[in-house]
Amino acid sequence: MQEYRPLRVALLGAGSVGSQVARLLIENKAELAARVGAELELIGVVVRDIDKAVKAGVPKQLLTTEAEDVIVSADIVIEVMGGIEPARTYILQALNSGSDVITANKALLATHGTELFDAAEQVGAQLYFEAAVAGAIPIIRPLRESLAGDKVNRIMGIVNGSTNYILDRMDTEGLSLEAAMAEATELGYLEADPSLDVEGYDAAQKAAILASLAFHTEVPLDKVYREGITKITAAQMEAAKRDGYVIKILAIAERIPANGGEAGVAVRVHPVLIDRKHPLGAVRGAFNAVFVEAEAAGELMFYGAGAGGVQTASAVLGDLVSAAKRHVAGGPGLADSVHANLPVLPIDRVHTRYQVTLEVTDQPGVLAKIANTFSAGNVSIETVEQSVRQDGGKRSKTATLEVGTHSATDAELSAVVKALAASESVESITSVIRVEGI
Repeated sequence: MQEYRPLRVALLGAGSVGSQVARLLIENKAELAARVGAELELIGVVVRDIDKAVKAGVPKQLLTTEAEDVIVSADIVIEVMGGIEPARTYILQALNSGSDVITANKALLATHGTELFDAAEQVGAQLYFEAAVAGAIPIIRPLRESLAGDKVNRIMGIVNGSTNYILDRMDTEGLSLEAAMAEATELGYLEADPSLDVEGYDAAQKAAILASLAFHTEVPLDKVYREGITKITAAQMEAAKRDGYVIKILAIAERIPANGGEAGVAVRVHPVLIDRKHPLGAVRGAFNAVFVEAEAAGELMFYGAGAGGVQTASAVLGDLVSAAKRHVAGGPGLADSVHANLPVLPIDRVHTRYQVTLEVTDQPGVLAKIANTFSAGNVSIETVEQSVRQDGGKRSKTATLEVGTHSATDAELSAVVKALAASESVESITSVIRVEGI
């Protein structure tokens, strides 16, 4: 068998992920060559700060601040620098020169994915992005290839390890949100701008990518409904535990049947109550998990480390081996299918269950009024729990009502909440949270 020429690899970025990619490429050079059938030659590492990259362990002779020369000389370009620009410009330059590209850049894919995939298809190149969602967990390739002949109906995922760590600490140790966030910051889990994690922006980007793959439909980031965890309290955590639930923030993408309206898909990110016995309910710490429901394959669970330099580097190298094998075998890259063109529907169309917690006046007939408000809004009540606080040994003038509903649309529940807020019997609405996984 004739030996294939060495494949030239350019690396853009040498941070926590990039430095690990460079190390593994150098240390495992012989083993990778045996797997691929060709030597993988790291020809350059593009960085902003050479001294910083040297301290991270990248050989100085590989480092450069000039991207263009390295990009146009490469067969495969790995982008792990993050951000929108100059990453977008560099990737387009690489694709237009015929290079395959591997990226871990979820923000870029969520906002400019269509442009990048179109550029790859025009020249027969391939864009790989396993590391962009859920770190080391292999979820992109199963959706892109293994389940391509199946019909995925729903995906629920814990796709941000930082927020899962925070919520897990609140659940297991009774910490406040602020204390759990301080721990996550000290451990280096939170982004420099923590709102990217705790307000759900990071998870929304990943949800858009997963939904586009699962439903073969372009899902713009601005069509993803998003709520963060900043309103979750220790009291909510304790109530959830008492009822056999745990609070998680999930990325959910699902098919919505017509039911008198337009059929399509809905994509959302928000906190949920989920049964502690559900596989996602048991995901602890900074780990990620993606739960897939497919028509033929049934229920599938993907679980593992969702972040970390070496873990993400593992996913990058998996893509690198795939890209290199394609070069050795020959042939054009495979285009991603977004031809289903399903409409992306608003969260109003989503059906789920809810738990609504109210502070109400402790008077006769109040419970009946509350029940009538739900009924008038076409939302059926499943459970009601009432408790009255003691204030200095005396019965409080208000009671707490915890109302669990049967499945209803988000639009119906929102209308009920608006009516409750206007009711003279309701002092405040302390919590409205969706219930999933039942």
